[in-house]
Amino acid sequence: SSAGAGPGRAVTGVCALVADVKGRPCEDFCVLQHSNRRYNYISFCRICVITLAEAHPLLQSGKTIKSINYQISANCSRLQNKVSGKSKRGAQFLTELAPLCRISSSDGEEYTIYSCIRGRLIEVNENILSNPTILQEKPSTEGYIAVVLPKFEESKSITQGLLTQKEYEEVLLKRLNSSS
Repeated sequence: SSAGAGPGRAVTGVCALVADVKGRPCEDFCVLQHSNRRYNYISFCRICVITLAEAHPLLQSGKTIKSINYQISANCSRLQNKVSGKSKRGAQFLTELAPLCRISSSDGEEYTIYSCIRGRLIEVNENILSNPTILQEKPSTEGYIAVVLPKFEESKSITQGLLTQKEYEEVLLKRLNSSS
């Protein structure tokens, strides 16, 4: 795993959240902006790990994942992303609403997972293809969707348009109150 989010490694840093992506209720995502501890201070690392947020329908009880597909269109597969060198040549460029994959559940629902941030696709998590349950069991570690590298000049502001954990909890509370 080239970016270091890989199996079993906890991603530490800032968790920014996106609620109701593309106006779809509860389809929430988490952008984990990785930080690196070195020499007793935190140095800034701009790698972002895209995961499902806790309220996403796929993480609710009773949902079973049937399939995960990184083939976005006839001409675009995220699995064909080949990255090389320090400048990450060959990486696919993503916009905030670029689809990363589509996930089907056994109840017939299909969910499109979006990048949520602009940047280069460094890797997709191929492990979830053969073991989709880790997406539900360990969504913020081994069950991550993809790793995205924002442009250097955008990396510090990447989480500005996203929700903090506290703001996200307020969104969840509003949802709960409006449904009861």
